[in-house]
Amino acid sequence: MTSPTTEYAPSRRIGLYEPIHQIGLWEGAFDSTIIPGSSVSIITGTEAKLEDKIQKRLAQNREAARKSRMRKKAYVQQLETERLKLAQLELELERARQHGLFIATAAAHTGAHGTVNSGVSAFDMEYGHWVDVQEAKISELKNHVQSGISDTELRLMVESILNHYCDLFRMKREAARFDAFYVVSGMWRTSVERFFLWIGGFRPSEIVTVVKPHLGPLREDQVTSVESLRHSCTQAEEALSQGLDKLQQTLAQSLAFLASGAGSYSCQTAEALDKLESLENFVHRADHLREQTLIQMSRILTTHQAAKGLIAFGDYFHRMRALSALWTARCPRETD
Repeated sequence: MTSPTTEYAPSRRIGLYEPIHQIGLWEGAFDSTIIPGSSVSIITGTEAKLEDKIQKRLAQNREAARKSRMRKKAYVQQLETERLKLAQLELELERARQHGLFIATAAAHTGAHGTVNSGVSAFDMEYGHWVDVQEAKISELKNHVQSGISDTELRLMVESILNHYCDLFRMKREAARFDAFYVVSGMWRTSVERFFLWIGGFRPSEIVTVVKPHLGPLREDQVTSVESLRHSCTQAEEALSQGLDKLQQTLAQSLAFLASGAGSYSCQTAEALDKLESLENFVHRADHLREQTLIQMSRILTTHQAAKGLIAFGDYFHRMRALSALWTARCPRETD
């Protein structure tokens, strides 16, 4: 019996072998043509260029944003400067208007020969100059406080401003000799300042009220002294106000008595004039209280606190004058 012959099927084994063999050939080809790590170098170089481009763009954006902020800041500063110039111009217009009112009022203060009261006229001009110097001194004091000068130099500036206030009280005392009514009326001040007027000036207790919030923390003894000063000022103000009210009442009674025709007209008129002369004394006493309050306040505080207080008090009246100018500008103009 002849056994069947087993045939070799090379095609099946080749079919299994060839793909693996081809892969090996491909690997060999790649191994022979590609340098190890070269693909990573290409990717890394591309990323570096992209990162550099991003950083340049970010730097450009930051620079553009910085320039934009600078332009905005300059624009805001320009607007603020223009606003201050406008307020200053309006303040000057208000002063001019007040000077015009003074000229009209001064016509009523003529002597026997029809001349304008020289004392009142001189005071009006001196006060305008006093305000200009006061604002310059306050501005200079602000700069010195910010620059951090020595206490000795700062004390000299504080004393200079206090002396400047004393000059104002001296000017008012001289003007009251010519016409106490003009000083008490406050026609030489702006309309908003006149609204807060007390016997021809500010209330002494107003110094403590305005200054205290700007002083910072005070020692316990300073707090006690400041409150004691405020209390003393309030009591003195009430006493002077009551005295002025009494003067008005007695003067009104004298005028009523004259109107009735009773008694000697010349004697009653002389008595009424004597009572009016006491108004000058009220102006002196009120200004003396203002002066002493400023001096006592500066003694209670340290040099830097006193400087800050004077700055706050000066700015307080500057805002009053600016507000008065704005109020005058918004008021309807008279039409022909």
